[in-house]
Amino acid sequence: MPRMRAVQVLHAKGPFQQVEREIPEPNAGAVRIKVQACGICHSDEYAKEGSRPGITYPRIPGHEIAGVIDAVGAGVQGWEVGQRAGVGWHGGHCGYCDSCRRGDFVTCSKARQITGLTCDGGYTEYMLISAAAVAAIPDEISATDAAPLFCAGVTTFNALRNSGARPGDAVAILGLGGLGHLGVQFAAKMGFETIAIARGKEKEPFAKKLGAKHYLDSESHNVAAELEKLGGARVILSTVTSGKAVNALLGGMGINGKTVLVGNPDQPLEITGRLLIAGRRSISGWPSGSPIDSQDTLDFCALTGVRPMTEVFPLERAPEAYDRMLSGKARFRAVLSTGL
Repeated sequence: MPRMRAVQVLHAKGPFQQVEREIPEPNAGAVRIKVQACGICHSDEYAKEGSRPGITYPRIPGHEIAGVIDAVGAGVQGWEVGQRAGVGWHGGHCGYCDSCRRGDFVTCSKARQITGLTCDGGYTEYMLISAAAVAAIPDEISATDAAPLFCAGVTTFNALRNSGARPGDAVAILGLGGLGHLGVQFAAKMGFETIAIARGKEKEPFAKKLGAKHYLDSESHNVAAELEKLGGARVILSTVTSGKAVNALLGGMGINGKTVLVGNPDQPLEITGRLLIAGRRSISGWPSGSPIDSQDTLDFCALTGVRPMTEVFPLERAPEAYDRMLSGKARFRAVLSTGL
């Protein structure tokens, strides 16, 4: 039987292992993707550490997958061998439970698969996935650019387009890292008055290059006060994990303002009821998205030129790439390339 390379985690908290496995054949309703690139996301830590329920081992991590369909299972419609395609967090759903009927695939209570957690992901050369989880990759986007768009991209794009902000509104992006550098690009291309917020004056040229109209250095400014001077933010998209940083700018929301979390703060948020009530302000969160959301993200990027900034590693260097991502040193998304 033909064989493939894969990088797996043998057990929770175990090391990465490079192994050879037989190339699997797709069952009914599934496709096989020849993986060309797979982004490394901070959420891959769930598989590595076993910190989420439902994970079985050994497990191949990875949920930012770009490649080419090279086999199609029985009953699959709309997908053919040779099509460029990719997969994000959403690895398939039952289609029958109440969550699925509402289009809420995140909380599907039956046969939902989570790529790289409850089914094998993209740290490999070939993978199987439900055809319902696949999105097409436009020709304009390379595999290494497309891969991070299936999580980091769709998360920031989806959060902004569902935030209620309209073209011309002031939208602030907190953080210029793996999520934030995409958030600034999306906000600018959506027509928002884009405000980038990060630590250090030296990041201002980079923020402006990404499309920000304003830059606020959180080390030298009271960012909430500066946002107030600009009329208050209609939306603040927080891409960071520092609860302290988020708390520092909540007062910068304008009337009807909203703070949307896509980064998970490391401490509780603190805000007075008066600030929320008097200005009809709110705080919410946003997860990734469904396959159609990934498709919309990719199509938007193809039209507007939004691209992630990446560091590319060969598959066999997955442990090194993972460590670089986890340390925060990756600029800005670490991506594995299989060379296929």
